[in-house]
Parts: sequence; structure tokens; C-alpha cells
Amino acid sequence: MAAPGGTGDRPSGAGPDIAVPAEDAPLAVELRGITKRFPGVVANRDIELRVRRGEVHAIVGENGAGKSTLMKTLYGMHRPDEGEILLDGREVSFRSPADAIAAGIGMVHQHFMLADNFTVLENIVLGSEPTRGGRLDRAEARRRIVEISDRYSLDLEPDDLVEDLGVGDRQRVEIAKVLYRGARTLILDEPTAVLVPQEVDELFGNLAELKREGLTVIFISHKLDEVRRVADAITVIRRGTTVGTADPRTTTVKQLAELMVGAELPTPETRSSTVRDAVVLELENVTVAAVTGRSLVDDVSLVVREGEVVGIAGVEGNGQAELVEAIMGLRPLAGGAMRLAGEDITQWSTRARREAGVGFIPEDRHRQGMLLDAPLWENRILGHQTRPPAVKGWFIDRRGARADTERIMREYDVRAPGADTLAVALSGGNQQKLIVGREMSARPRLLIAAHPTRGVDVGAQAVIWELLKDARAEGLGIVLVSADLDELIGLSDTLHVMLRGGLVATVDPSRVTPEELGGYMTGAHSAAGAA
Repeated sequence: MAAPGGTGDRPSGAGPDIAVPAEDAPLAVELRGITKRFPGVVANRDIELRVRRGEVHAIVGENGAGKSTLMKTLYGMHRPDEGEILLDGREVSFRSPADAIAAGIGMVHQHFMLADNFTVLENIVLGSEPTRGGRLDRAEARRRIVEISDRYSLDLEPDDLVEDLGVGDRQRVEIAKVLYRGARTLILDEPTAVLVPQEVDELFGNLAELKREGLTVIFISHKLDEVRRVADAITVIRRGTTVGTADPRTTTVKQLAELMVGAELPTPETRSSTVRDAVVLELENVTVAAVTGRSLVDDVSLVVREGEVVGIAGVEGNGQAELVEAIMGLRPLAGGAMRLAGEDITQWSTRARREAGVGFIPEDRHRQGMLLDAPLWENRILGHQTRPPAVKGWFIDRRGARADTERIMREYDVRAPGADTLAVALSGGNQQKLIVGREMSARPRLLIAAHPTRGVDVGAQAVIWELLKDARAEGLGIVLVSADLDELIGLSDTLHVMLRGGLVATVDPSRVTPEELGGYMTGAHSAAGAA
């Protein structure tokens, strides 16, 4: 089932120089004919997978293709309806993740499972605590954690509180958790979905260390450039079944995309201007302060016109999230003013802003955009529960909400059995398309889009890009925050760079390169050279 070859040599400078495992290296994991059914859907159908010991093996496919279900089956969270699982040549049957852990398999989920109010040490040992005299042996726990951290270059401090850690550090804590439990095969589910480029580089360095020590990594992703950069072998899954295998050294991104979705890789490029004179949003000297008084957003002024995409680039943690929250009324201003279509909204509530036509795609769909344990129709009305089709008179219109949810599912290609399906059952891409459909259906005059394609596959990404382009052409003003520099450059009409809470440069999206943009984001370039 090998994919066609090509001239797609692995990107230069793209990662640690580690020898590819020999083709006759023993198999660490082999899945034969795995099928997994849920009510109304076949998530996996006759899957074949062969992963050699000591390799980084990527599994790619669209959101909803069955990647996570397959790995949860390997990890003991699901039991296959058909097929065999072999570890190191022996057939195994797991009744729970505990069985998989005992067999040397560890899984780091896309959404971290850490207790924020615990230390790194407490999170890592939770459930596997070394004891002495019936009490936690902190000295032994610390020794083992420091040994793991040093051995695999994880750079962890056992006494740090998890709530004080960035996303990349939290991910390394999760990796340390599975290593602490003796894992020899690690499953990483979308490990780069929430990482900025620098953190991706650090993660790939960690994977190189794991590989040097003979560990096996199964890497689930839809970011094809990253897959080619780090993987030794690639298995492609489409709509629940294996459709091909590929060698990242000889397979291009285009070929991988065609295997995944049956089409060429989409592009965000849009160069025809649709910008109108009418101003939708104006920020004047906006300042947001932390409770300590430190400025999180410092004296920001910008204008968004009808039909304009205003992009904001920046390394995560430089004030973009706080600026978005301020525009949505989720954070009070310490100074400055905001106007929506000429009307001062500085003191308006979030609800008032929403009802005035401000749409919001949040950066974290699980924390800010959805109720995971609620059905899709309830998620469709979330934030819009004061207007039709959510209400009829004073009451929630369940029938109208369900019918409109079904419409969104059809128009935005949200793949789920029906409007009563729980949101937690959807893949990340389908959750995101529901949120985009919900916000677009309200016909906003201004859309705040924070990382709108984060964690989605190339197919869902293309759908979302086209929706934003179409809405822009119809006069929608958009504030776009993204860690995807190609997305920012391709979609933006105006592109600002944010650093340490302030706007430090405005660049021309038609001329700037990702490398130059990255230089402004890190402070390596001054604003003097910006357009």
C-alpha cells in the first residue's frame, strides 16, 4: 500500500539528524484488521498498522478519519470489535488503559489531563506514588523525575505549579508521566496542535532523545509539513480505513494531502481587495492590566473596516489572547476606548456586544466555545440564546434549534449522526466547523477569529478558509489571530505584529515572508523595516 514516490526530500534543517530504523527492525506494534463500531457509525474498518521498534511513526488523516479512535483502542480505552493487536510479536487484549500501561504503552492526549493546583512532581506520580512507611516518598519521586527529565531533555522542575506552566511545558509533564510509568511505546495525539513554532522545535528535540534511547513514538497529526520533518514512516487513514503508507523522505506534502482528502493541499492565499471605507471596529489606545497592575495589552490602536481581515501575529503570551478578550468584553480596560460602527462599546457587556453583531471563534473551543457534554443543538445556540432560532417568545425553541443545527451540519460539513449527538463525540475539526457555522449563521458585522483552524485537518482548514474569504467579500470585518504564519499572510489585508503587549510593526502581507514575520514576532527585526 505504499504511496507514490516523489521529489519531496525531507526539509533541510528540519529536525535532529537521527538514523532511520532499519526495515528489518522488529515490530513494536502491529494491528491486523482492526474494526471498531459505535452506534450509527463505523469508526475504524479493517485497519492495518505496522510500527517498528525505535521509530517515530506518524498517523495522518482528516479530523474524524478514525485516528484517535484507533489509538484509544491500542491504549485499552476501547475494545476492538474485530482484529488483532500484537506487541513485540505477541497478541494482547487490553480491558483498560491500566493493562496497556502495564504492557509498556503510554498515551499523551491532545487535551492535557493535569491538575493545575498540583506541582509537576504531584502530577507525574499521581496514581503511581512511591511510598515509604505508608507515605509519599518525595525524595524517591524527585530522584526519578529528575533522572527522566535529564535523560530525555525535558527540562522539568518538580516543584513548579502546573498552573504556572506554558503549553509546551505542560506537554513535557504529560510525556514524563508516561515515561515514569515505564512506557516504551508512546502515543502522542495531535501533540503540536496548541504549540507555537519554538515549542514544536523543542518537542521534536524531545522526540529525538526518546528515539535515541530506543523508544517508539506513534505521532497522530494532520500537519503534513511537521510529519515529513519528524517521522520515519507515515500511515494514512481516510474515513476509518488505511489507504496507504508513505516514506517522508520521498513523498511530498501534496501527495500526502491527496491520500488524506483526495484533493490538493488548500491555500489561504487571497489577494483581491474587498476593503470598504466604512469602519466596523476602532480601538483607541486600548490598555489591559493584570491584577498586579502589569500591562498585558499596552496602548493598542487599530482599525478594522468592512471587508477587511486585520491579522495579528505574535508569539503566544504577548497579549493577543488578552486583546481578544478585551474586544469581547471579557476583560475590563485599564485605559482607552472601543467603538463598533462608530458607537462607543467600551462599557458594554459581552452579551450586548454579541447582540450588536460581534461573532467570536475562541482559541480554545473546549474551554470557551462548547459544552462538551451537551448535544449539538444546545451548542448551536450557545451565545445566541436570546435570538431566533434559539427562542420563540420567552422560551427556548428546541425544535427550531434542532432544525437549524441540522442545517449547519449540512452546509458546513459537520459529520455527526444528528443534532442530539453530544459534542464530545465529535472530532476536533467537526467541533470547530460547528462553531464557525454557529457564528456565521448570526450574520455578524465583526468576527473575532482566534486560531480558527487550530487542531483541524487540511480538509476542514480549507472549508474554514473559504468561509472567511466569502464572508470578507460580503463586507464582514475580521480580526484574525493565528499561530499559522501562512494563514495570517494569506488571509490578511492588514497585518500587525504584537510583542510584549504592544503593536510593534505593521507589515504588508503581499510582501512579507514567514521568516521575516517571525523576526518581528521575536524582536529580532525592528519596526523600522516594516511596511
